Amino acid sequence: MTPAAAHTLDSLDLKLLQALELDGRASFSRIAQVLGVSDQTVARRFRRLRTTVNLRVTGMVDDSRLGRTSWIVRLSCAPNTAAQLAAVIAGRPDTHYVDLTAGGTEVVCAFRPRSSRERDELLLDRLQRTPHVTAVDAHCILHAYYGNSLRWLRKISALEPAEEAALRAPAPAPVTTPVALDATDQAMLEVLRRDGRSPLTDLQAAAGLSETAVKKRLERLRSTGVLHFAVEYDSEPLGQGVEALVWLTTAPRALDGTGRFFAAQPEVRFAAAVTGRTNLVLSVLCRTIGDLYTFVSEKIGSRRDVDAAETVLTLRRVKTLTPEPR
Repeated sequence: MTPAAAHTLDSLDLKLLQALELDGRASFSRIAQVLGVSDQTVARRFRRLRTTVNLRVTGMVDDSRLGRTSWIVRLSCAPNTAAQLAAVIAGRPDTHYVDLTAGGTEVVCAFRPRSSRERDELLLDRLQRTPHVTAVDAHCILHAYYGNSLRWLRKISALEPAEEAALRAPAPAPVTTPVALDATDQAMLEVLRRDGRSPLTDLQAAAGLSETAVKKRLERLRSTGVLHFAVEYDSEPLGQGVEALVWLTTAPRALDGTGRFFAAQPEVRFAAAVTGRTNLVLSVLCRTIGDLYTFVSEKIGSRRDVDAAETVLTLRRVKTLTPEPR
């Protein structure tokens, strides 16, 4: 952690951040009881973290539970056009992350189409006709090994094992068929997308249901795994100032083992098998460029089944999961 961050975040701040990753809707009283502090202390720290690290808790939909696929799309652009293109893509409701990378000549976005028609409209039509886009490289996510909602904070081990066990939300049950959502579910999910900790009164207003009915809906969305919560934050105050995507090519026989190996590394906040010329992608957070070099040269370099690696720095995040907190 940098000296400046040390004055902003202490051990209790880190425990609170990790607690929210374990259960984004855990009440302040529950967190306070486990951590041995008062409700008011947790509430006060939460409000402060919204300012110091831009803390946001976001309700996320696991598209795989709905029978949908997710994509990571890399767009190569003509000079001086990437920022404008990124802003346009950020305006689409089906993009969740939009980053400027590679010296400002590449845009990378996470794309979650709701149907094959929406997928084809973007990949086969709109992007192909977009001015100044010189190449489109689309990767379908085949399997996420770690960090479906960028749960990197779990790796900081701020919580004691007993605290972590007490705060962890129940794991969702496996599903064998896609979960069906109705208009009421969608209305609730939209509220939670903007603020994962929205009070029940807001969910009642959106759904037009009683408190009991909303609680049942919310429990179903969580127990089926359709709804989970992401904790968004600025990484620099946590001492992680270097963010990069690493695209790896490995032998198919080694894909699962390699993916699981990198998923366990503390620098990795997302690891997934993907389609395309490369078959494994990592989102990496490091303290310095030197630490990134060590990760690439030693941890990636130690894997004999990795045939090639491309490391691309993230320069600016244009879009996160949600708007800024109100």
